[in-house]
Amino acid sequence: MGVRTTAARATAALGVAVLLASCSSGGDKGNEQPSGALEGRGEVTFATGKDTSGNMQKLVDEWNASHANEQVRIIELPESADAQRQQMVQNAQVKSDAYTILNLDVVWTAEFAANRWVVELPADQFELDKFLQPAVKTAQYRDKLYAAPVYSDGGLLYYRKDLLDAAGVKPPKTWAELTSACQAVKAAQPAIGCYAGQFEKYEGLTVNFDEAVHSAGGDVVDSTGKPVVDSPEAKAGLDSLVTGFQQGIIPEKAITYKEEEGRRAFQAGELLFHRQWPYQWNLAGKTDGSSQVAGKFDVAPLPGLNGPGSSTLGGHNFAISAFGKNKATALDFIKFFTSESSQRSNLLATSQAPTLASLYDDAELIKQFPYLPTLKESILSAKPRPQAVRYGDVTQAIQEAAYAALTGEKTSDVALKDLQAKLQELLK
Repeated sequence: MGVRTTAARATAALGVAVLLASCSSGGDKGNEQPSGALEGRGEVTFATGKDTSGNMQKLVDEWNASHANEQVRIIELPESADAQRQQMVQNAQVKSDAYTILNLDVVWTAEFAANRWVVELPADQFELDKFLQPAVKTAQYRDKLYAAPVYSDGGLLYYRKDLLDAAGVKPPKTWAELTSACQAVKAAQPAIGCYAGQFEKYEGLTVNFDEAVHSAGGDVVDSTGKPVVDSPEAKAGLDSLVTGFQQGIIPEKAITYKEEEGRRAFQAGELLFHRQWPYQWNLAGKTDGSSQVAGKFDVAPLPGLNGPGSSTLGGHNFAISAFGKNKATALDFIKFFTSESSQRSNLLATSQAPTLASLYDDAELIKQFPYLPTLKESILSAKPRPQAVRYGDVTQAIQEAAYAALTGEKTSDVALKDLQAKLQELLK
C-alpha cells in the first residue's frame, strides 16, 4: 500500500474523529485521560514528513519482515513542517488513535509533553550517554525523556567548489566574503544565483532568522528565556538577509523556498551557495542525471557577520502518542530505529545527521562523508530555537516579523520591536 493511500485514509479517519468530537454535548471532549502505560502489542502507525530518500520505508520494511504481528505502517504527512505539526496537534486534541509514533521536530517536544499529547519514555532503555548531548536535551522536558533523538541537524553552507576554484576564491567565512565570492564567480557565470536558504513563511524561516541573529552576535531569547531580540546585533543579522534580497544576492524567487525548492535549485546549477541540512549531500551527489552538480560541490560552516556563523539546532525525535494503541510495540520500534545499525544505514542512504556520537568519528564513514567532523562541531555548538510550551505561537510570531522585513512590509527596526513585544506576551 502506497504512503499517499495511507495518508488519505488517515486523514479521513482524523476527520471522522474531529466530527465526533465536535458533535459531543457542549463540545466536551470527555473525561478520558491519556494512558501513559507502554503496553499493548500489534499494528502501529508512524506519522512522519515526506520520506525523500525512501530509506525510512526501507527500515520499516526491515522491521515488518521480522515482526509479522507488529507491523508498522507509515502515514506520510505534508512536506511543510508547520503542516505536519498542525495535523499532529489536531490528532491529539481530539484524542485520536490514528497516529501511534510521531516524528517530531526537536522544538515540539516541550509543547507535546506539556499538553500530555505524548508519553514519557523509559530513559534507562536508551543509552543516552552515547548520543550527542544537544540532541538528548531536545528530547527532554523538565528533565524527563519524552522522545528519542533519531536525527540531529546542523546547517551547512553548500557551495559550488568547481566555480570557486575557477575564480580562485576560498569558501567564505563572513557575509562580506560570500558577497565578494559571488561577484567574482558571476563575472564568468552571470546567470547563477548567489545564495539561498529557507525563506518561505514556515518553520524554515524561523531557523534561518535565528541563524542570522546568532551569527551576528545576537539572541532571540537569553539564557533565562527572556526575549532580547530588539537589539543592534539582532538587527545586523536580520539586515544581512534584508540587504541580500534588496541587492539581488538572494534571488527574488527564494522568498518562496523551503528545503526542497532550494535543493532542486542547487541541484539544477542555479545557485552558488545554499544554506541547507546534511540530507542534501546524497541527493545532490547522485550521478543518475537528477543532479547537475554531482562531484562539483562541497560544504563549509555557515558564514557570520565577523567570522563563522552559528547553526540553529535541528533534527527530529520519535515520540509515542498518548492516544495511540500498542505502545509496547511502538517503543521497541523506536529503539530499533535509534540503534547503531539503523542510524548507520540511514546515514549511508540519506546523509542525514545521526544522533550517536561514535558515527561521527568512524573512519570509513568519514571517507564517504568528509563533512562529518564539521557537522559534529556544528551540532555541538548549535543554538536552540526558543523552547516554549506555546511554541506554535512563538514560531509564528518570528516568521511574521522576519517575512515582513524580507518583503519590505516593515523595516527591520519595526519588525524587531513588534516581535519583542509579541514574544514578551507569549513567554511571560
